[in-house]
Amino acid sequence: MDARQRTDEVTAAASQALRGTGVVVDDATVQQAGRRRLVRVFLARDLSGLAADDVASPVEPLSLDEIAEATRAVSAGLDEAGVMGEAPYTLEVSSPGVDRPLLSRDHFRRNVGRLVTVTTAEGPELSGRVSGVGDGGVRLLPDTHEETELPWADVVRGVVQVEFSRPERKDH
Repeated sequence: MDARQRTDEVTAAASQALRGTGVVVDDATVQQAGRRRLVRVFLARDLSGLAADDVASPVEPLSLDEIAEATRAVSAGLDEAGVMGEAPYTLEVSSPGVDRPLLSRDHFRRNVGRLVTVTTAEGPELSGRVSGVGDGGVRLLPDTHEETELPWADVVRGVVQVEFSRPERKDH
């Protein structure tokens, strides 16, 4: 079995184990690490419970308790499905960090309210706060306070910008 097939099986088994928990598999990788295999599973909040017309409400990140509970479920699910065979493996389960690129509608939707830099198909980068994400594209509110909508065809990727404090939340 090649690495892509194994990764697909791991994703399917982990997704099955997480069904109904409010947590979904965002990405997974399987790679050889000496005699062991390293299995990385990245989790995210399930967006299927949001109303279809809700394009702007913030989505809470996963808590450490939710990650811990999901880790136990994924581990049991992988063992039960037997997708790793008899070979030893190390399982790492986490949520995607801020350094992970935003590549899909769901990635942007989970980051409503956050400051991002978006690389566009035309080349220039645009920075602003994600104010909404819909079928047509992503809405950004840059420092100019004039909301800009970028159609999905123009969005190549986004990167969350780390903020230690937001200006509107500072005590004056």
